[in-house]
Amino acid sequence: MNIQVNRIFKGDTYTIGHLFVNDKYVCDTLEDEVRPGKKVFAETAIPAGTYTVTWSFSPHFCRNMPEVLNVPGFRNIRIHAGNDSSDTEGCILLGQNKVKGRIINSRECCVTVYDLIFKAFKNKEKIILQIG
Repeated sequence: MNIQVNRIFKGDTYTIGHLFVNDKYVCDTLEDEVRPGKKVFAETAIPAGTYTVTWSFSPHFCRNMPEVLNVPGFRNIRIHAGNDSSDTEGCILLGQNKVKGRIINSRECCVTVYDLIFKAFKNKEKIILQIG
């Protein structure tokens, strides 16, 4: 499975992107701001690059969910629901960017993406996330 996040807007406090699964648009994303070369805890987006995604237990959310592995300077990076940059600490939020600086319908988008990721994980597919 190939997941692609194409960042389309880099603001002062947040970043908006489009998420594709196997080249098909699924939803929008919201992340913290992009800070090249300067990592600030809970305020910095994942560096552009290619990462592996797995399905694992999150102690913070107390359930299984997608985890982005081997992100330099980060740990416990998840793909999850939220509405604005205060809901992410370096994670990728899923939703629809219908309001400036925010996303809506996040839980519904998570259900869709989680179903795809879990199915791939269960089938032992390699899950790759490309952020650009």
